[in-house]
Amino acid sequence: MRTSNHLIGVLNFLTFLLSIPILGGGIWLSSRANNTDCLKFLQWPLIIIGISIMVVSLAGFAGACYRNTFLMWVYLFVMFFIIAALLGFIIFAYVVTDKGSGRPLINRAYYDYYLEDYSGWLKERVDSYSYWRKISSCIRDSKVCGKMGKNFNGVPESADMFYSRKLSSIESGCCKPLSECGYTYVNETFWTPSGGVVPSTDCNTWNSDQEQLCYSCNSCKAGVLANIRKSWRKVSIINIVILIILVIAYVIGCAAFRNNRRIDNDEPSGEARMTKSQPSRIHL
Repeated sequence: MRTSNHLIGVLNFLTFLLSIPILGGGIWLSSRANNTDCLKFLQWPLIIIGISIMVVSLAGFAGACYRNTFLMWVYLFVMFFIIAALLGFIIFAYVVTDKGSGRPLINRAYYDYYLEDYSGWLKERVDSYSYWRKISSCIRDSKVCGKMGKNFNGVPESADMFYSRKLSSIESGCCKPLSECGYTYVNETFWTPSGGVVPSTDCNTWNSDQEQLCYSCNSCKAGVLANIRKSWRKVSIINIVILIILVIAYVIGCAAFRNNRRIDNDEPSGEARMTKSQPSRIHL
């Protein structure tokens, strides 16, 4: 059916356009919390898949419109692996972000984050010294904690006002001590110890020095994981939609490929060929 060629041409043009959000998703992941140079292991799979879909969509578009059998064969061959890779990435993203979330607090609008709530490959990756050194450095350089300060008519934010704020996971995990530590609020990033400090690693690691804060705390790592989890889930929704479209395009592409081969072999579409000029007579 020649209709399949036109349809696969239209679908490949659409998949070319839809590959742009995949590339955008990879770039968006890399820009979360200004961690562009730190989380390359997260965005590169999406960027590679997005570029591959762009190139293959152009090949499929040309192959269908110009009825080029070779281009269609290349298109179907590569598209199969792209679909498999995208499916694998979606499954991988959901598996590694399956566990972990912030813990709600009494009389607080924000959450506290604990590294032990997370598990698996992503936790081990972020918890790695070599990677965490880069990530924490980028968080520090992004000045995300320094941007938390608020003034109302020249008056600094009070403790009650701060407690009612909805902080991001990185702000909560990296810029302040855990609530269980019992520190006394002075301002958004300056807290003083009190007599009821809970003896824990994070409580002892916290430092009001603006260059240290809680960048070395496990709560900061957990906050980064929560941020990654939220970002990956959003990008995965786009990937699922694109995967469905790619599968439909692949099925129609198979029909277009058969149509191109039929035309190359001078086989009229829908016309059956007889092996004998005349049917044999039955002799009684």
